[in-house]
This record gives sequence, C-alpha cells and structure tokens, in this order.
Amino acid sequence: MQKLLQTEWLGRVSYEAGQALQERIVGEKAMDPGQPDRLLLLEHDSVYTTGRSQSLSGSEFGGLPHPVLQINRGGKVTYHGPGQLVGYPLLDLRRRGQDLHKHLRYLEEGLLELSRRVGVEAHTREGLTGVWVGERKLASIGVGVRKWISMHGFAINVNGDLAGFEHITPCGLEGVRMTSLEREGAAGLSVEEAARLAAEVFCELPGFAVGPLEKRAEG
Repeated sequence: MQKLLQTEWLGRVSYEAGQALQERIVGEKAMDPGQPDRLLLLEHDSVYTTGRSQSLSGSEFGGLPHPVLQINRGGKVTYHGPGQLVGYPLLDLRRRGQDLHKHLRYLEEGLLELSRRVGVEAHTREGLTGVWVGERKLASIGVGVRKWISMHGFAINVNGDLAGFEHITPCGLEGVRMTSLEREGAAGLSVEEAARLAAEVFCELPGFAVGPLEKRAEG
C-alpha cells in the first residue's frame, strides 16, 4: 500500500527550528505534488505563539516569562512547552477537497481517539475548536494553509507543568482551565509514547494510508 502519510518523531526542538522545517517542507510540496504528506510530532521549548490576527502590542503580552512569536495560523495566544505533544500535519489539501473545515474536524477526531486509547474520555464543544474534558481544555488546534498545503496543527498536553498557561488567556477564552492527559488519569505516559499513539491514530483516519513512525536521525 502506498504511504499517503509519513509520520516522524522529532523529539524536543525550538519553535523556530520547527517553523523553519515546516516552511521548507511546504515549499517542496507546493512545487512537487509527488512529495509525501507528513505528520511531524515533537515537543517544543517554552514559548508563546499567537495567530496572524492578534496584535503583539496588546498589554497581555507584557512581562510574559517566555518568548512570544506571531505566526501564520488562525487563533489567539497559546503556550507550548515541555510535556506537550505538538503535531504538524503537512498535507496537500488539494487531494482532500480543499476543505479546511474537514481538516479541523479530522484533527479533533484524531485527538479524541488518542485520548480514548489512554483511558481519557474527551469531547469537542459546539462553536469551539479543540478538545476538552468536562470544562477543562486538553488540546488546542490552530492551522495555516499555503497554496492548499496545511501547516501548524495541534497541541495536546500530556504531562508536566501547565503554569505557562496561567500568564495568558488561552486561545482568547476567558476563565478556561487547562488540563493534561496525566491530570485526567493517564499516569506515566511520556510525550514520545503519546507521539507513537498519535502516529497510529492519524494514519488510520479516512484518507490516510498506514506508515510507521520514523525517528529523526541525529545530526
């Protein structure tokens, strides 16, 4: 079976390095439709990012404990850091009906299934993009598209400290509480283990063929 999706665990990388890698792959795919679709799975150093529609001049960005970057995705400010699994699906949406709404729903569907596989019953909420457990937000989604090649993607909290979220209004949602798979009962799960499960889950979604998770070569 032809691999329509290649998945790859990158480990811990800076946000800037992850952004540069996305830019390169998207450029290659836009020029050559024969390039495979890819899902990059990784963990970032602590950073805040905000979408293209939110100005960095606002008072909410003053005195934050980590760097702030404005990037070409939708959505408002969020936090990335250790203990969080980030997924960047770099997909040719020209082969998927050029349907961004469907792309977002696939991301939510995959995150719901990932959560179920580790014993956490998550759900979506009408009118909001992302994944929740009760009233607590477990995963955020923000995407960008260039020449109908998708960029950015999802971030699901696996374990560790969520204090980085306390300095912002996550995704512009007042009063939201963030949670993690660990806090919801998935004790002992590492980010790399969550990445391997995510690779299995997303390769099983409609429109994707199965491909193994490849570990990025050192150097």
